[in-house]
Amino acid sequence: MASHALTAPVADAPAPSPKADPVPPVAAKAVPQPRYLFGPVIDFLCLGGSSLLLFPLVYALGDSANVAGVAVTMLLVAHFINHPHFAASYQIFYRGFAQKAFTPALGRAMQARYLFAGLIAPVALVLFFLWGAGTSNSRMLGYAANVMGLAVGWHYVKQGYGMLMVDAALKRLYLKDPAKKIILANCYMTWFASWLGLNAAASRWELWGLAYYSFAVPTPLVTAATAAAGMTALAAAWVLASEWRRMGSLPWNGVIAFGVSLYAWLLFVTVNPVWGLMVPALHSLQYLVVVTRFQLNYERDQLTNPDYKKTSLVRRIFGGNPLPHLAFFFVVAAIVGWLGFWGMPTILDGLVPYDSIATTGTLFLFVFWIFINVHHYFLDNVMWRRENPETGKYLFG
Repeated sequence: MASHALTAPVADAPAPSPKADPVPPVAAKAVPQPRYLFGPVIDFLCLGGSSLLLFPLVYALGDSANVAGVAVTMLLVAHFINHPHFAASYQIFYRGFAQKAFTPALGRAMQARYLFAGLIAPVALVLFFLWGAGTSNSRMLGYAANVMGLAVGWHYVKQGYGMLMVDAALKRLYLKDPAKKIILANCYMTWFASWLGLNAAASRWELWGLAYYSFAVPTPLVTAATAAAGMTALAAAWVLASEWRRMGSLPWNGVIAFGVSLYAWLLFVTVNPVWGLMVPALHSLQYLVVVTRFQLNYERDQLTNPDYKKTSLVRRIFGGNPLPHLAFFFVVAAIVGWLGFWGMPTILDGLVPYDSIATTGTLFLFVFWIFINVHHYFLDNVMWRRENPETGKYLFG
């Protein structure tokens, strides 16, 4: 969830007047609004609580942990959590894309966002990779991997902020705008400091055999950014404490999601190699619980339309129960995720000739992994905005 600047989709309901007539019993039976995505325990574990349980354990193991074994395990987990989370965003974004991008059905601003993220951004990325590979410019391709790190960091912090806003909306515990601005400032500074730190840590990494080049970062800049991240963290803690006093409570699952996304998953991800291997799965799990809520409500809504059921073979097979449709959605996500990260790049690496001396490693694996990670940011920047009508309808409905 990249630019997850979600705020409450509805305003606080006004308190009833003490002089108002009593509400008739029939009219008072309103449908209760959900206060969790799936319940207190599931929300806690999926949004970030599992990290609170795992992080101390992994940190206590130190370097004695079997890194190779964990790496193999997490590679298997990626097939069922990490890669499907990317594919799910493609399924949601491009569903009904023609109407979203070529008609003002969602408003002109959203139409422009869909056009840019859905057409212009991927074409620009493809042209860049064609140029880099065609000219065997491995250094420019390496810088693309660095940009991926920049986008992934942004994605993590904005998703953490988005989880806080989603939980606040569900709990009807709306943070004031000044508080949200300070929290966002902490997001931006933590993201920037972590990216600078990554560049300062080493001048060259590798991804699928291709060099991952970093930018030269002055040490004073890293120090200043880290200090700014620390100061905004203190400010964010202060405003959350103030909001707690004002409202009497906080959306705690959202607060935990925000905290682990910024610090456990981004700023301190390098404290242990095993933890670094586990973080992408935890981030994807956080994303998928929101997608599950969104998609389940989407299926329920669509299945109320008889025409929708008639025009879809899947709907005719599974009938009116939304759960099989949800399962089918995730099966497709698993297949598309495998094709995007392994199937298609592996086939292309075997079929398409390129200068394997100048461009070492598995070029198409490198390109596909970076493309999907970077493009995912652009998709989420559109899908999960509060201005997107689908967000309020299916996520909070």
